[in-house]
Amino acid sequence: MDAQLLLEMYRKMLELREFELKVQEFYRRGLLPGFVHLYIGEEAVGVGVCANLEPKDLIFSTHRGHGHALAKGVPARHLMAELWAKATGASGGRGGSMHLYGPECGFMGTNGVVGAGIPLATGAALSAKLRRSGQVVVAFFGDGAVNSGSFHEGINLGAVWNLPVVYVCENNLYATEMAFRRATKNTSVQSRAAAYQIPGVEVDGNDVMAVYAVAKEAIERARAEGGPTLIEAKTYRFMGHHEGDPGTDYRTREEVEEWKSRCPIAMLRQKILEGGMTTLDTLQRLESEVQQWAEDAVQFARESAEPAPATVRENVFG
Repeated sequence: MDAQLLLEMYRKMLELREFELKVQEFYRRGLLPGFVHLYIGEEAVGVGVCANLEPKDLIFSTHRGHGHALAKGVPARHLMAELWAKATGASGGRGGSMHLYGPECGFMGTNGVVGAGIPLATGAALSAKLRRSGQVVVAFFGDGAVNSGSFHEGINLGAVWNLPVVYVCENNLYATEMAFRRATKNTSVQSRAAAYQIPGVEVDGNDVMAVYAVAKEAIERARAEGGPTLIEAKTYRFMGHHEGDPGTDYRTREEVEEWKSRCPIAMLRQKILEGGMTTLDTLQRLESEVQQWAEDAVQFARESAEPAPATVRENVFG
């Protein structure tokens, strides 16, 4: 794989991690309103998939969507400002974490309803096909969504209409506190693709190179009118389900530590250095730049104005 691409994906994963660490810090200090679900540990999935997408392509996200937004190009300043409920936020300070929106970047929103992005992405893919726009649509969702009606109905329509859509399950093994193995007898998400006669593939969701390769094939297939693909990316969230959940009552310390030892960022860093793609000094400079980038987003958010009361009806639909 091209060394420049690997370095770009490494930087992007670092950005996702540093952004979320800042969100965690200020949320725990009581400075951010609402609810946040952090993407820490799952960065390789969003980055590996979105690295294959064009600006015109669309993605539909989940409640754990900060990483998806950044990977698709939503500016960090606007994303952070939205979490601070500021007027400069991506949704004008109205939506918060679970109602982020960046259509100018092809980011069609986070969603607090489990599995709801699947039929929305299917509908957007139908629109793209009818308009002959050449767009590909990606639906991200977790293992908690795959037993819902929206999963089966959405994928069935995507398959029967041969739509340009890729369904990406970020299987982090838990839906809130419910272990996936307790929710279904068939714990192989990719195997469910056979019911709709579309390709299904399982990939190590902590290996950004593997995710990139699988997503590349699926996206190229969709763009060439080959129809949908179901990707199951096996990954893990290092933190609890949401900030405030320690994530320890339903997971063993040994399990968490085992997955942390397979950190997607650390694994790629090691591969880059062992492959001689760059020097340690270069990586350290890059890491310092990303930290400053995250600080800049926080400063922008803190200094931004709150929405004026007169704008209460703006950025609101319905």
